[in-house]
Amino acid sequence: MSKKTNLSNRKTIHIEWGDCDPAQIVHFPRYFAYFDACTAALFEKAGVQKRQMLKTYGIVGIPLVDVRASFLKPSRFSDTVIVESEITRWGRSSFDVCHRLFNKKVLAAECRETRVWAALSATDPEKIKSKTVPREVIELFSTPKKRDNARGAVKKSRRKRP
Repeated sequence: MSKKTNLSNRKTIHIEWGDCDPAQIVHFPRYFAYFDACTAALFEKAGVQKRQMLKTYGIVGIPLVDVRASFLKPSRFSDTVIVESEITRWGRSSFDVCHRLFNKKVLAAECRETRVWAALSATDPEKIKSKTVPREVIELFSTPKKRDNARGAVKKSRRKRP
């Protein structure tokens, strides 16, 4: 079910003092917080806000199950960076997201995530279980025509819920 999408998102981030270590360089865990916010922004651009996605599809979230990052150039306090994000692969219940962070138009960091569409287990509510990503959600990230049709399907599925 692997499929490259064509919807991408650009998010501008201003580096704050609290994001940095004593050398005024972004502390590496902050990058992962940026990338998580960028994934949510990508879904929002596709027309699915995270809070509504959880409610509409009965999931607990889209947890990260694998992540790799390369830090190529430091970003520092007061820099303004741009993160470009896109989903590069859809599986049955997982998907890959690529984030590219640019500082002054130079690639400064790159991150690849694998996330899972997850719901509570029907047999053990203390556990989560992967769930098939709805076709209508995947289509929100494809060509504009398919995206418009999928948005209609998402709206219809929202109406079915009490």
